Amino acid sequence: MLMYSKSGMDNYDLLINLKEGNAAAFTELYHIYGKGLYRNILRFVKCEETAKELLQDAFLKIWNHRQQIDPEKSFKSFLFKITEHLIFDYFRKVSRDRKLMEKLIAVSTEYYTHSEESVFYKESLHMINQVIDKLPPQRKQVFKLCKMEGKSYEEVSQLLGISTSTISDHIVKANRVVKEYLHLNKDMAIMLAVMVFLQNL
Repeated sequence: MLMYSKSGMDNYDLLINLKEGNAAAFTELYHIYGKGLYRNILRFVKCEETAKELLQDAFLKIWNHRQQIDPEKSFKSFLFKITEHLIFDYFRKVSRDRKLMEKLIAVSTEYYTHSEESVFYKESLHMINQVIDKLPPQRKQVFKLCKMEGKSYEEVSQLLGISTSTISDHIVKANRVVKEYLHLNKDMAIMLAVMVFLQNL
């Protein structure tokens, strides 16, 4: 879908101008994407000052790496990757906070999904899948149906012929295994959580 700026130019024209060093095009792209990106960063870092700094850093990198932009490809994806690394670096610096790490791990586990395109994310999910594959057969099946296919407890209950309370028990125990793994691989937990919060950029 084409996005138009106040000047009437679509993303392609703006990106062409940005690559040529046009500051006005850069400013218009900031106005198009900045507010939404800021909201996503803020609900993750919970600090307005930090969110503003990370937003500024993201667009500074956009300007400094403008020659790498391909106007034929999604600018949103390019911005996503830059922001992803900035937030990842930020949380690596503050990951000694135990409560924060607990939250990041909880987010990573709760919103388990295969929808992301990040290479790091896919590699992380592959490693987590190896952990999941070691679960008892029914627990693994329940986890995949609920977490990966998005089925409700009621749907899985009818499909497998087991109670929703049993399904809940399987999910709790499977999550515990995944969380234990993420505790040992904190960088992965941080990146997965970052993916979750930025996926609606």
